[in-house]
Amino acid sequence: MSAVSFPKDFKYTKTHEWIKVTGKTARVGLTNYAQDQLGEVVFVEMPEVGRTVKAGDIFGVVESVKAVSDSYSPAGGKVTKVNDKLSDSPELINQDPHGEGWLFEMELGDQAEADLANLMDQPAYERFQAEAGEH
Repeated sequence: MSAVSFPKDFKYTKTHEWIKVTGKTARVGLTNYAQDQLGEVVFVEMPEVGRTVKAGDIFGVVESVKAVSDSYSPAGGKVTKVNDKLSDSPELINQDPHGEGWLFEMELGDQAEADLANLMDQPAYERFQAEAGEH
């Protein structure tokens, strides 16, 4: 199994979501490992703009030809934007999970520092993902 490179400036959850923080905002998506496990993504249910989520909240659903999977927010905050391209092209999650296949953006809440501290950095996530793939 060849190692997939995960972006170094992202943080990762044990449920295979990523978050990229820029100041007080963040972009959230599914990791390459998650999309690989799901297979061909055919539908994405996104959170509503304006919705407030907490770390660990289910914010949406990703449906693939193999499974339907809940998606969990890596941090708390207010949803400010969703990736509208996914409505017509959910396969972007498969094609570019760490780029064009992002799910939503949020304004981070006051507890964001604590939320982010509970996430894995890139080396820790790569170890976790490699161990998960060996089962």
